[in-house]
Amino acid sequence: MRWRVLEVALEHNHLLGSKLHKSIKKINGGSTKRKVSSTDGEVRKIKLYRALVIDSGGQTRLSAREVKTFPELPNQLNLKKGDAQAIYNYFCRMQLTNPSFFYSMDLNDEGHLRNVFWIDARSRASCSYFVDSIFVDNSYLSGKYEIPLVTFVGTNHHGQSVLLGCGLLSGETTESYLWLFKTWLHCIPGRMSPQTIITDRCKFLEKAIAQMFPKSHHCFSLVHIMRRIPEKLGGLGNYDAIRKAFGKAVYDSMKVIEFEAAWGYMIQLVGVSDHEWLRSLYEDRLKWVPVYLKDAYFAGIGENLHPFFDKYIHKQTPLKEFLDKYELALHKKHKEETLADIESRSASALALRSRCSFELQLSKVYTRELFKKFQFEVEEMYSCFNTMQIHVDGPIVIFLVKERVLLGEGNRREVRDYEVLYNRSGSEVRCICSRFNFSGYLCRHALCVLNFNGVEEVPGRYVLSRWRKDYKRMYVPSDHGSGEAVVDATDRVEWLNRLHRSALRIVEEGLGSVEGYDAALQAFEESLNRVHEVEERVNV
Repeated sequence: MRWRVLEVALEHNHLLGSKLHKSIKKINGGSTKRKVSSTDGEVRKIKLYRALVIDSGGQTRLSAREVKTFPELPNQLNLKKGDAQAIYNYFCRMQLTNPSFFYSMDLNDEGHLRNVFWIDARSRASCSYFVDSIFVDNSYLSGKYEIPLVTFVGTNHHGQSVLLGCGLLSGETTESYLWLFKTWLHCIPGRMSPQTIITDRCKFLEKAIAQMFPKSHHCFSLVHIMRRIPEKLGGLGNYDAIRKAFGKAVYDSMKVIEFEAAWGYMIQLVGVSDHEWLRSLYEDRLKWVPVYLKDAYFAGIGENLHPFFDKYIHKQTPLKEFLDKYELALHKKHKEETLADIESRSASALALRSRCSFELQLSKVYTRELFKKFQFEVEEMYSCFNTMQIHVDGPIVIFLVKERVLLGEGNRREVRDYEVLYNRSGSEVRCICSRFNFSGYLCRHALCVLNFNGVEEVPGRYVLSRWRKDYKRMYVPSDHGSGEAVVDATDRVEWLNRLHRSALRIVEEGLGSVEGYDAALQAFEESLNRVHEVEERVNV
């Protein structure tokens, strides 16, 4: 094979993979690292081109036969003919049309492609807001799909799923997940760790998250566990009885002691004390049973854990087809979000259904979809009754709120008790159901207690800015924690990224109305004229 180097670019506009080549190191400009000479930079860039060798058939240097020879060693991506070329072409095209597009390729010691990560401009902007609680979906990888895809998914201000990054991994190993998390974290403004990370049950993910995000609350997806009940327990003779007992223990327990008793009763009732799956679930109960997770913060993401590309990928979808569908899926999601933004900002508000001051207050604040959910809680206040004090300790009062709960079968209701803690001095209210931590807005029981105490507005601490209709979603916080980020006077890539993000913010705001569109367009024209004037003075 012969090579001719046509051009050497010494500036990097993406992070080099951590193991591209033994002699290649990551370059993150900083005062503590030595200045890279022109010779060093040229050698590194040439070696990078050599590491990403793609032959005329679109293959990396690892042949399909070599992949099959070592299937037990997940040290390289199992690519089909043309896949590597498709990945490379896609990334090159995206960087030309999408200035803030970021990608990183990780190669093993032999120069074979092992792991890949990428994130587009809108996803990077979303990371500024919606990384408080995320879902790391490895179902395509663990399910042995044709595409070994792992996605980072969050929930936006409308409660919709939003993509926060994608990766292709050679296998389920702690090392692969660590590389993916480190690369993803590089794209997060301020390098903020999520408060809560939800995943499927996976020992490799668990180890990597513990190392990379030690302060995050790692939880297992309850949705995925419940979906596996037919598969894991369907063969048991008393399946219906154990399914109902399982659901009752998980969903109806308000206190730890109640769950422990319900779980023990289920095991005794159906006689499955030696069932391996149930035993392992009980050992992991602190990570998935709601009663143990009341101090975790989910921002509603636990209610929406469907694969982001659910309608676009099946078991045999080839990589090249997925890259085409990727853009279609994102376009559809972006369109849905834009329409929801316009709908939430429009003058036509949802009709109020009560005279409750809480409903009126948040009808002016929440996005349309979030207000619907909160409005339902306000309506259900009328199913609560007999709010009374049961314990007083200075300013802290514990109330008992009774509710007629609608059961799943017919219209039958049963009365349940909910304890609510209220701090009169600090306007703090916490319900035993933990609706606020799970969904991001107050429950009917907490609202009843506030109303009982003459509070006419939901306290500000319980009105999360992430749900506001006027949320400035495209603003990117400083990487230095507060204030404006210090811009490197020599880093034109950073200039490009910041200008692009600022322009996107104006574009988003200009979509709200015809007047907004006209104002945004005029602002762009005026800014361009000012830049031309500055350039003329500089070049004189």
